[in-house]
Parts: sequence; structure tokens; C-alpha cells
Amino acid sequence: MAKRLFEELGLVNTREMFKKAMAGKYAVPAYNFNNMEQLQAIIGGCAESRSPVILQVSSGARKYANQIMLRHMAKGAIEMCREDLGSSIPVALHLDHGDTFELCQSCIESGFSSVMIDGSHHPFEKNIELTRQVVEYAHKYDVTVEGELGVLAGIEDDVQAEHSNYTDPNEVEDFVKKTGVDSLAISIGTSHGAYKFKLKPGESVPPLRFDILEEVEKRLPGFPIVLHGASSVVQEYVAMINKYGGKMGDAVGVPEDQLRRAAGSAVCKINIDSDGRLVVTAIIRKVLAENPSEFDPRKYMGPARDELKKMIIAKNTNVLGSAGNA
Repeated sequence: MAKRLFEELGLVNTREMFKKAMAGKYAVPAYNFNNMEQLQAIIGGCAESRSPVILQVSSGARKYANQIMLRHMAKGAIEMCREDLGSSIPVALHLDHGDTFELCQSCIESGFSSVMIDGSHHPFEKNIELTRQVVEYAHKYDVTVEGELGVLAGIEDDVQAEHSNYTDPNEVEDFVKKTGVDSLAISIGTSHGAYKFKLKPGESVPPLRFDILEEVEKRLPGFPIVLHGASSVVQEYVAMINKYGGKMGDAVGVPEDQLRRAAGSAVCKINIDSDGRLVVTAIIRKVLAENPSEFDPRKYMGPARDELKKMIIAKNTNVLGSAGNA
């Protein structure tokens, strides 16, 4: 095996995280970040709640932050966690929705400890071929790989699909066996973005397809399953955005009780991006509306960071069940 490049940054891959999560009946949080304040909030919230954490970066976030800067941000976050916060929580750095072998390769070479290759938009055999190519390269460096079967609807960053296709449980064994992936993202009714469901007045959010999840668990006993598009779209923050000039009237997400149920199954990684964006935007809007002469970014980014940290602690404790497991 080649040198583990991610160890230079103080990172771990997801293998042990997932084993412990499955045994403990909780899910490891995978929080997306784009900037310093989000990263500080994620590390701070997970250190305080003693939760393992997966720092997620989309290809869009990598372009935004710059891949060189990102590597040093991750290293700095680990050092802050260990030296300033005195925490030894395990931290992974994960590529979210990588769409090419070259992107996954580049992330591995810059120190990522985990990558996702999303070939779900390809035909089944092409998805297998692409995923296997990434697995063979990643495993040389002991980097863990997440694959995907099924397509989630919605828009978030570089991911866009008008319709969802539920994962076919009949395909999962063949896919895992032929690719060698370490975890599998499935589609059971979650979706990307803040507008996950189009509801008529009086309608409630449709339940997740737990029948599909249970069938996948039977086909792949003890295998780590991942849920994407799992933000709850916390209505407190949607209301705050709308109160202070925003227009997010019909934004709705996955109920937290359904996510908690999923976290007690084979689902050992739950992805959360939109909720983090909503918190930050809501607080910035509030601060600037109440203080229209304010122009110091620290005065609105600081409170946004603090609120995001508070939300992360609540998610880890009440939804994912990961608090106290690091």
C-alpha cells in the first residue's frame, strides 16, 4: 500500500467510523463547508458534542475555496481541534459527488481521506466500471470510497436532477461485489436542496421508503449505507430568512424523526448541507436588517458561525445520535 497521504493532515478514513456507528446505532454527520466560519462551526460543534465528523467538500466548494487553500484549512481545523479545543474526535475529509476519476484522484493526492464517485447518472455497467476504477486507485492509499445507486432529485451545488429514481435493491449486491466500494449511497426519497417536496396546502411530507432501505439491509447485511439530501430545512431559519427580506416560502425538508429512524439502521452516514446554508443566511440577514450601517464581516459572520455550531450540536444529539460517540 502506498503512503497514506491523509495522515499528514491528521485525518482518518471512514472505515472505523462506520463500524462503530453501525454497532452503536447512530449515523456519522457529514457536513458540507465552503469557508472558514462554516469549518470552525462544524469542528467546534462536533468537538463539544464529542461526535465523529466527516467534513464534506463538493467540487464546487473546492473551486470556490481553492484546492491548495482547502488542504491547509483542513490541516488547520484538525490542529485547532486538537490543540485549542483539546478534542480527539476522529475527522475525515470527504469529496462529495465526485463525477470523474480525475477529480477523485486529485483529491486523494491532496490529502482527502475519503471520496465519493457518483456514477448514478450513468447506465448500471458504466457506473460499475467508473466506481471500480476509483476504488482500485483509492485503496492503494487506504482512502475509502462511497458509490451511489439511484438518483436523487433536486439541485445543490453541481448536482442537479429533475426526477428521482429509487435504488433497486436487486442491483446492490452485484454493484458492491463488482466495485469493492466501502459504502453505498441509496435513494429512498430524500432529495438535494431546500425545496425537497412540492406540497399542496394541508399535505405532509411523504415518508421515506424504509421498505427499500430494509430490503437493501437484507441484501447487504452489515454494509454501510449513506443518505444524501438529508437536511430537515429547519423552519425556524426559513421563517427568519423570509422575515428579513428573503423569499423561501415553500422550502421543506426531511422530518427529523425519519432521519433518527434511519440512523438506527444500516445508515451510518447522513449528509447535511442545505441546513447549514439556511442558518448562515438567516443570521446574516437578521444582523444586517437590524444593523443596516454594519459593514464589518466579523459582526455578521461571527453570529452566523455561532448559530451554526448550535445547530450542529442539536443535530448530533437529537437527530443523528452521534453525540458522545467519539
